[in-house]
Amino acid sequence: MLRATVGSVSQERDEEQEDEGEEELRDGGVPFYVNRGGLPVDEETWERMWRHVARIHPNGEGLGKEIRAATDLPKIPIPSVPTYQPTTTIPQRLEAIQKYIRELHYLTNNMPGVERFPLSFQSQFSGNHFHHIVLGVHSGGRFGALGISRREDLMFKPLELRTLMDLVQEFEGAYRGYWHTLRKVRIGQYVSHDPHSVEQIEWKHSILDVDKLTKEELRKELERHTRDMRLKIGKPAPPSPTKDRRNSMGSPHRVPNSPVRRISRVERRPSGEKKVLEQKPSADMNGYQIRV
Repeated sequence: MLRATVGSVSQERDEEQEDEGEEELRDGGVPFYVNRGGLPVDEETWERMWRHVARIHPNGEGLGKEIRAATDLPKIPIPSVPTYQPTTTIPQRLEAIQKYIRELHYLTNNMPGVERFPLSFQSQFSGNHFHHIVLGVHSGGRFGALGISRREDLMFKPLELRTLMDLVQEFEGAYRGYWHTLRKVRIGQYVSHDPHSVEQIEWKHSILDVDKLTKEELRKELERHTRDMRLKIGKPAPPSPTKDRRNSMGSPHRVPNSPVRRISRVERRPSGEKKVLEQKPSADMNGYQIRV
């Protein structure tokens, strides 16, 4: 009888290990993907997590039962969506959103008085290149930024900078503080506030090689980009695509008839005029990672 019981338990464990092995093969050789079902975590994923604990922890089964049966565990705080009074100013609203970003995510789409645009940076440190992207904001004639970073001064910028040049210089100074050299700045166009818009986001309307432009040349290019963004406001949105086309749309690319302006060098003419060279598109920016 004892031998039969031991054999039965051993068989159950072998079957369980086979099931776990099949799960790992199904998930590409890893124990499992926690985020496969999205958030909140579904019941099946939770159970697989507990089985994983039971397998790798010395007292896994007992530990799991102890935790799951506990009634005095602290509750996980859930951040509240920012609310505003009619008298709340735009800068105060943006600061509340930045605080919410640190805890969960951000919401600016319901602020028609705030224009948003992608602002990304390529920096160099110790021979390696790093990419970082934030959300540039413009309201009331002032610029700022929202974002997420491990560095306090590489994300939120209060809505108090007078020009786009001032905003870029704020980030450039922050990069210098971490011994990074800012190489390129990519700036997109304003993003639509219409949640149902099919307009594709322009991630890199202007690509500026910072280390190849003088400060004055950089300022003029940023002023030109600011004018381009202002011209976009008020233009009608493009017509909605057909259902088949909408379903086949992949990652966003630039809008047709809106060429990328890549400024890598400026040639000076005797008359004092400047001719921008190397106006050609670069590789797609999918795959951005927040490194700094």
